[in-house]
Amino acid sequence: MSGPPSPLIENYLREVGFWHAATIGRGCKLDLKLISALCTITLEDIQLQLKLSVDGFALIGSVQFADWGAICYDLLGAILDNIYGGRIEIGWLQDTFLELGNDPTEVDRIRYARAYILEMIGGYLMPNLSRNLVHLRWLLKLVDFRVASELSWESAVLATLYREM
Repeated sequence: MSGPPSPLIENYLREVGFWHAATIGRGCKLDLKLISALCTITLEDIQLQLKLSVDGFALIGSVQFADWGAICYDLLGAILDNIYGGRIEIGWLQDTFLELGNDPTEVDRIRYARAYILEMIGGYLMPNLSRNLVHLRWLLKLVDFRVASELSWESAVLATLYREM
C-alpha cells in the first residue's frame, strides 16, 4: 500500500472523501516541530490541502474497551498478534494488505480500502509521535463508508496535529 491507491478502491475512497488526500498526500509526513515553529495552521489550511470533509459531524468519543482482534477480523478480514492499547503497527497493514489480488470480491476491496485509509490516517493525516502506530478507533468509523463520509475528518486531523505539537 505504499504506492498510489489502486483503481479498484477509488470509488470507496471517493465515497468516504479520502480520494484527494490519498492522491496528493502520499509521501507527505507532517513534521510537527517544524510546523509548530513556522506557523499557525487553521482548519481552512487543512481543508485547502487535503479536501477532507469539514462540515460533517464531529469525530468524538473514545473507546474504553473493545475486542480489537474481533474488530480487525470483522472489518479487515485478518487478525494480528500485536495490538498495543488499541493501536496496531502501520507496517502490519502494509505487509498484510500489500496489494489486491486478481479479481477481488467486493468484500476484499472494501477491506483493502479500510486498511488503505488506516495507513493514511496513521502515516500522515493523524500520526502519533511514534509514527508507526495507528489507533483502531478510526477503523470503527469506517464500518459504513456512507456514514464515514458525513464525519468532519478535517477537524480530527487539525485536533490531532495540535495535540501532538
